[in-house]
Amino acid sequence: MRIELLILSSLPLILAACAEKQEATPAGEVPRDSAGAPAAEAPAAALPRSASAAGARVFFVSPADGDTVSNPVRVVFGAEGMAIVPAGENRPHAGHHHLLIDTGLPEPGLPIPKDDRHVHFGDGSTEAEITLEPGEHTLQMLLGDYLHIPHDPPLVSGRITVIVE
Repeated sequence: MRIELLILSSLPLILAACAEKQEATPAGEVPRDSAGAPAAEAPAAALPRSASAAGARVFFVSPADGDTVSNPVRVVFGAEGMAIVPAGENRPHAGHHHLLIDTGLPEPGLPIPKDDRHVHFGDGSTEAEITLEPGEHTLQMLLGDYLHIPHDPPLVSGRITVIVE
């Protein structure tokens, strides 16, 4: 009787311990929390950042904030105090342009994403023709180093708005 009582009184503790046990996620599957939702990912570790030159800046030569434009939209990038070089070329106070379209700034200690909203100019271009859907769009420039990581401190233009006809 005492053994049965001991086992029964310990049962809630055993069940609680089993419920808290986390199993490894099989390869290719998304880890999930107890409610079945995707688990929050741990933040990625920041990488070393290249220094920007004191007083350096990036800016739009064209278009100007508030301009009404048509496709293809000609975008001209300006930079002062930093050399514009192709991606992969590791030089002090140098980098290449990234155009951010309808999005905010990415994580400063990580490589700039490459997608429709984060356009890379790793060839060292200082101007481009881009196509945008008709309507209002925001554009912002961000200089990246040889590894596409924003400088420290980041060199970011002001955000402009253009209307595409």
